[in-house]
Amino acid sequence: MSGARQEGALARTHEGQPGLPRGRTGLPSETVRAAQRERLLRAVIAAVSENGFGEITVADIVRGARVSRASFYAHFTGKEDCFLAATREGGALMIDRVAAAARRVPPDASPEHRLQAGLGAFLEFLASEPAFARAFYIDMPAAGPRAVQRLEDANHNFARMTRAWHEHARRQHPGWPEVPYQAYYALAGATAELVRAEVRHGRIAGVAGLTGTLTGIHLAVLAARPWPAAAGRETGEPG
Repeated sequence: MSGARQEGALARTHEGQPGLPRGRTGLPSETVRAAQRERLLRAVIAAVSENGFGEITVADIVRGARVSRASFYAHFTGKEDCFLAATREGGALMIDRVAAAARRVPPDASPEHRLQAGLGAFLEFLASEPAFARAFYIDMPAAGPRAVQRLEDANHNFARMTRAWHEHARRQHPGWPEVPYQAYYALAGATAELVRAEVRHGRIAGVAGLTGTLTGIHLAVLAARPWPAAAGRETGEPG
Protein backbone atom coordinates (compact mmCIF):
# COMPACT_ATOMS: atom_id res chain seq x y z
CA MET A 1 0.00 0.00 0.00
CA SER A 2 2.95 2.27 -0.79
CA GLY A 3 2.04 5.90 -1.34
CA ALA A 4 -1.41 5.50 0.24
CA ARG A 5 -3.35 8.75 0.15
CA GLN A 6 -3.93 10.52 3.42
CA GLU A 7 -7.61 11.30 3.06
CA GLY A 8 -9.05 12.40 6.36
CA ALA A 9 -8.18 11.77 9.98
CA LEU A 10 -9.88 8.36 9.89
CA ALA A 11 -7.48 7.12 7.21
CA ARG A 12 -4.14 8.30 8.58
CA THR A 13 -1.39 5.74 8.01
CA HIS A 14 2.13 5.41 9.40
CA GLU A 15 3.82 3.57 6.54
CA GLY A 16 7.38 4.81 6.17
CA GLN A 17 7.30 6.30 9.67
CA PRO A 18 8.74 4.90 12.90
CA GLY A 19 6.81 2.13 14.61
CA LEU A 20 5.74 2.26 18.21
CA PRO A 21 8.56 1.95 20.78
CA ARG A 22 9.49 -1.63 21.66
CA GLY A 23 10.59 -3.09 24.97
CA ARG A 24 10.87 -0.97 28.09
CA THR A 25 9.49 2.37 26.99
CA GLY A 26 8.11 3.67 30.26
CA LEU A 27 4.70 3.94 28.62
CA PRO A 28 1.81 2.16 30.35
CA SER A 29 0.79 -0.99 28.48
CA GLU A 30 -2.74 0.40 28.15
CA THR A 31 -1.36 3.45 26.32
CA VAL A 32 0.62 1.27 23.91
CA ARG A 33 -2.38 -0.96 23.23
CA ALA A 34 -4.63 2.04 22.62
CA ALA A 35 -2.10 3.50 20.18
CA GLN A 36 -1.82 0.18 18.36
CA ARG A 37 -5.58 -0.10 18.02
CA GLU A 38 -5.95 3.46 16.76
CA ARG A 39 -3.23 2.92 14.14
CA LEU A 40 -4.90 -0.27 12.95
CA LEU A 41 -8.33 1.35 12.69
CA ARG A 42 -6.91 4.18 10.60
CA ALA A 43 -4.84 1.86 8.43
CA VAL A 44 -7.74 -0.45 7.54
CA ILE A 45 -9.85 2.48 6.33
CA ALA A 46 -6.97 3.71 4.17
CA ALA A 47 -6.32 0.22 2.77
CA VAL A 48 -9.97 -0.53 1.98
CA SER A 49 -10.51 2.89 0.42
CA GLU A 50 -7.50 2.47 -1.85
CA ASN A 51 -7.78 -1.17 -2.89
CA GLY A 52 -11.22 -2.47 -1.87
CA PHE A 53 -12.10 -4.81 0.98
CA GLY A 54 -11.75 -7.98 -1.07
CA GLU A 55 -8.21 -7.17 -2.15
CA ILE A 56 -6.58 -6.16 1.11
CA THR A 57 -4.81 -8.46 3.54
CA VAL A 58 -3.82 -8.26 7.18
CA ALA A 59 -0.28 -7.60 5.92
CA ASP A 60 -1.51 -4.42 4.19
CA ILE A 61 -3.14 -3.22 7.38
CA VAL A 62 -0.17 -3.83 9.68
CA ARG A 63 2.20 -2.25 7.15
CA GLY A 64 0.11 0.90 7.10
CA ALA A 65 -0.19 0.92 10.88
CA ARG A 66 3.47 0.10 11.51
CA VAL A 67 2.63 -2.48 14.15
CA SER A 68 3.40 -6.18 14.28
CA ARG A 69 1.15 -8.94 13.03
CA ALA A 70 1.00 -10.29 16.58
CA SER A 71 -0.26 -6.91 17.78
CA PHE A 72 -2.98 -6.99 15.13
CA TYR A 73 -4.28 -10.35 16.36
CA ALA A 74 -4.15 -9.14 19.95
CA HIS A 75 -6.90 -6.68 18.96
CA PHE A 76 -8.83 -8.29 16.10
CA THR A 77 -9.68 -11.75 14.81
CA GLY A 78 -9.17 -10.76 11.17
CA LYS A 79 -9.54 -8.00 8.61
CA GLU A 80 -13.36 -8.07 8.76
CA ASP A 81 -13.32 -7.59 12.52
CA CYS A 82 -10.87 -4.69 12.17
CA PHE A 83 -12.87 -3.07 9.36
CA LEU A 84 -16.14 -3.29 11.26
CA ALA A 85 -14.54 -1.75 14.34
CA ALA A 86 -13.16 1.10 12.23
CA THR A 87 -16.49 1.85 10.54
CA ARG A 88 -18.28 1.68 13.90
CA GLU A 89 -15.91 4.31 15.29
CA GLY A 90 -16.32 6.46 12.19
CA GLY A 91 -20.09 6.22 12.45
CA ALA A 92 -19.97 7.29 16.09
CA LEU A 93 -17.83 10.31 15.21
CA MET A 94 -20.29 11.23 12.47
CA ILE A 95 -23.21 11.14 14.92
CA ASP A 96 -21.20 13.28 17.34
CA ARG A 97 -20.61 15.82 14.56
CA VAL A 98 -24.34 16.00 13.79
CA ALA A 99 -25.20 16.32 17.49
CA ALA A 100 -22.67 19.12 17.90
CA ALA A 101 -24.20 20.98 14.95
CA ALA A 102 -27.64 20.61 16.53
CA ARG A 103 -26.36 22.12 19.79
CA ARG A 104 -25.06 25.17 17.90
CA VAL A 105 -28.48 25.93 16.40
CA PRO A 106 -30.19 28.82 18.28
CA PRO A 107 -33.05 27.66 20.53
CA ASP A 108 -35.57 29.75 18.58
CA ALA A 109 -34.51 28.36 15.18
CA SER A 110 -37.18 26.87 12.96
CA PRO A 111 -37.48 23.10 12.53
CA GLU A 112 -36.50 23.55 8.88
CA HIS A 113 -33.27 25.26 9.94
CA ARG A 114 -32.50 22.50 12.43
CA LEU A 115 -33.05 19.86 9.78
CA GLN A 116 -30.80 21.62 7.29
CA ALA A 117 -28.08 22.08 9.91
CA GLY A 118 -28.11 18.39 10.80
CA LEU A 119 -28.04 17.19 7.19
CA GLY A 120 -25.33 19.70 6.37
CA ALA A 121 -23.14 18.51 9.24
CA PHE A 122 -23.59 14.89 8.15
CA LEU A 123 -22.54 15.68 4.58
CA GLU A 124 -19.67 17.93 5.62
CA PHE A 125 -18.30 15.15 7.82
CA LEU A 126 -18.25 12.80 4.82
CA ALA A 127 -16.58 15.43 2.64
CA SER A 128 -13.86 15.83 5.27
CA GLU A 129 -13.35 12.04 5.47
CA PRO A 130 -13.36 10.86 1.83
CA ALA A 131 -11.57 7.57 2.52
CA PHE A 132 -14.09 6.67 5.22
CA ALA A 133 -16.95 7.66 2.91
CA ARG A 134 -15.66 5.36 0.16
CA ALA A 135 -15.01 2.49 2.55
CA PHE A 136 -18.44 2.81 4.18
CA TYR A 137 -20.65 3.45 1.16
CA ILE A 138 -18.82 1.43 -1.50
CA ASP A 139 -17.04 -1.43 0.26
CA MET A 140 -19.31 -2.24 3.20
CA PRO A 141 -21.88 -4.16 1.10
CA ALA A 142 -19.11 -6.52 -0.08
CA ALA A 143 -17.59 -7.07 3.36
CA GLY A 144 -19.95 -9.86 4.48
CA PRO A 145 -23.24 -10.33 6.33
CA ARG A 146 -22.12 -8.48 9.45
CA ALA A 147 -21.22 -5.45 7.36
CA VAL A 148 -24.56 -5.54 5.56
CA GLN A 149 -26.28 -5.62 8.94
CA ARG A 150 -24.17 -2.65 9.99
CA LEU A 151 -25.47 -0.69 6.99
CA GLU A 152 -29.04 -1.59 7.90
CA ASP A 153 -28.42 -0.53 11.50
CA ALA A 154 -27.01 2.79 10.26
CA ASN A 155 -30.18 3.43 8.27
CA HIS A 156 -32.30 2.66 11.34
CA ASN A 157 -30.21 5.08 13.43
CA PHE A 158 -30.72 7.77 10.78
CA ALA A 159 -34.46 7.00 10.70
CA ARG A 160 -34.78 7.28 14.47
CA MET A 161 -32.98 10.63 14.52
CA THR A 162 -35.27 11.91 11.78
CA ARG A 163 -38.32 10.68 13.67
CA ALA A 164 -37.16 12.47 16.83
CA TRP A 165 -36.72 15.71 14.85
CA HIS A 166 -40.13 15.29 13.20
CA GLU A 167 -41.98 14.60 16.45
CA HIS A 168 -40.46 17.73 17.97
CA ALA A 169 -41.23 19.79 14.85
CA ARG A 170 -44.89 18.71 14.85
CA ARG A 171 -45.38 20.41 18.20
CA GLN A 172 -44.78 23.68 16.36
CA HIS A 173 -46.50 22.54 13.18
CA PRO A 174 -49.44 20.30 14.16
CA GLY A 175 -50.63 20.38 10.56
CA TRP A 176 -47.60 18.42 9.42
CA PRO A 177 -48.58 14.81 8.69
CA GLU A 178 -48.04 11.90 11.02
CA VAL A 179 -46.13 9.21 9.13
CA PRO A 180 -45.25 5.56 9.80
CA TYR A 181 -41.75 4.50 10.76
CA GLN A 182 -41.26 3.11 7.24
CA ALA A 183 -41.31 6.68 5.90
CA TYR A 184 -38.34 7.64 8.08
CA TYR A 185 -36.53 4.48 7.05
CA ALA A 186 -37.24 5.20 3.37
CA LEU A 187 -35.75 8.68 3.77
CA ALA A 188 -32.66 7.13 5.34
CA GLY A 189 -32.32 4.80 2.37
CA ALA A 190 -32.83 7.61 -0.15
CA THR A 191 -30.18 9.69 1.62
CA ALA A 192 -27.72 6.80 1.59
CA GLU A 193 -28.27 6.12 -2.11
CA LEU A 194 -27.78 9.75 -3.11
CA VAL A 195 -24.55 9.91 -1.09
CA ARG A 196 -23.38 6.57 -2.49
CA ALA A 197 -23.82 7.82 -6.05
CA GLU A 198 -21.72 10.91 -5.33
CA VAL A 199 -19.00 8.80 -3.72
CA ARG A 200 -19.01 6.22 -6.52
CA HIS A 201 -18.58 8.93 -9.16
CA GLY A 202 -15.74 10.65 -7.33
CA ARG A 203 -17.73 13.67 -6.22
CA ILE A 204 -17.33 13.27 -2.47
CA ALA A 205 -15.60 16.66 -2.10
CA GLY A 206 -18.82 18.38 -3.18
CA VAL A 207 -21.26 16.10 -1.40
CA ALA A 208 -22.38 18.97 0.86
CA GLY A 209 -24.12 20.28 -2.24
CA LEU A 210 -26.81 17.68 -1.58
CA THR A 211 -27.95 19.54 1.53
CA GLY A 212 -30.68 21.48 -0.24
CA THR A 213 -31.98 18.47 -2.15
CA LEU A 214 -32.09 16.26 0.94
CA THR A 215 -33.76 18.98 2.98
CA GLY A 216 -36.39 19.34 0.27
CA ILE A 217 -37.01 15.58 0.12
CA HIS A 218 -37.45 15.37 3.89
CA LEU A 219 -39.84 18.33 3.99
CA ALA A 220 -41.83 16.99 1.04
CA VAL A 221 -42.50 13.76 2.94
CA LEU A 222 -42.63 14.98 6.54
CA ALA A 223 -44.12 18.45 6.13
CA ALA A 224 -46.16 17.94 2.93
CA ARG A 225 -44.09 20.82 1.59
CA PRO A 226 -44.26 21.57 -2.16
CA TRP A 227 -40.97 21.03 -3.91
CA PRO A 228 -39.02 24.29 -4.42
CA ALA A 229 -38.54 25.52 -7.97
CA ALA A 230 -35.74 23.59 -9.67
CA ALA A 231 -32.63 25.62 -10.39
CA GLY A 232 -31.20 23.86 -13.43
CA ARG A 233 -30.10 20.32 -13.99
CA GLU A 234 -29.20 18.22 -10.94
CA THR A 235 -25.54 17.25 -10.54
CA GLY A 236 -26.08 13.51 -10.63
CA GLU A 237 -28.47 13.33 -13.60
CA PRO A 238 -27.24 10.77 -16.13
CA GLY A 239 -27.16 11.28 -19.83
